[in-house]
Amino acid sequence: MSALLSFLGGTAFRMIWGEVSHWMTAKIEHKQELERMQQQELMAAAQHARNQEAIRIQADLGIKTIQMQAEADLSRLDVGAWASAVADVGKQTGIRWLDAWNGTIRPAVATWAVARITVAELGIYTMSDNAWSVASAALGIYLADRTLFKRGK
Repeated sequence: MSALLSFLGGTAFRMIWGEVSHWMTAKIEHKQELERMQQQELMAAAQHARNQEAIRIQADLGIKTIQMQAEADLSRLDVGAWASAVADVGKQTGIRWLDAWNGTIRPAVATWAVARITVAELGIYTMSDNAWSVASAALGIYLADRTLFKRGK
């Protein structure tokens, strides 16, 4: 009987202990796997947030780059239009009366601009920003035309 008890006790104990230890190991592994998955999910969410922020920053920078390029293009067009306007002021058309009129109108407008600026500087009346711009443009065209004509351009 003691042999039978020893046989069953030893075998049963090993079988029961094996099942219990397997169950405990599986439970611990399952818990570790869940924790690992949660950590991976947190890391993936953080990575996604970083990627979204990087995309947003790149888009903002791209938009700003495009805006700066558009502003630069507009500035170049303005300068080109102004240069073209100044260059076209002194061109002879071949029509005598029109060329004579162009020859008198530029000095008349320049005289008007100088008179207006002088009166404004003396304090007799004040000029608006728009009036200053028009008077300055008139003088600029006249003086630039005279200067460019002297240089043969």
